[in-house]
Amino acid sequence: MSNRTFTMVKPDATRKGYTGAILDQIIKGGFSIKALKWIQLTKEQAGQFYDVHRERPFYPELVEFMSSGPIVAAILEKENAVADFRTLIGATNPANAAEGTIRKNFAASIGENAVHGSDSDENAAIEGDFFFSKLERF
Repeated sequence: MSNRTFTMVKPDATRKGYTGAILDQIIKGGFSIKALKWIQLTKEQAGQFYDVHRERPFYPELVEFMSSGPIVAAILEKENAVADFRTLIGATNPANAAEGTIRKNFAASIGENAVHGSDSDENAAIEGDFFFSKLERF
């Protein structure tokens, strides 16, 4: 089990000015930030990151959305990081998310759900490697 996970504050949340509040909630949730980057993905980069969903009907819309504005990518550290972060962000559909979770507080819909969180230790490593070199991690 890894003590690191990966997250992105998505374009809907950065557009609405929620980045600071989301990062604050992450830190108050016991996570430390080990890498942080403000970036806007090209359609090609968004497509590459979400390649696992290429055959799904929502893929074109997802690529368009994720390249529509800046995101904040981060590697986070905490014991049991992946599972604890998934709990902190809440259900993908904010209507089903528990009170106090990031998605309950900041997401508008399933499509505009404010944050991404890795679903496994393996994917956390792959996703972190997509955005950060070894020199950018602490």
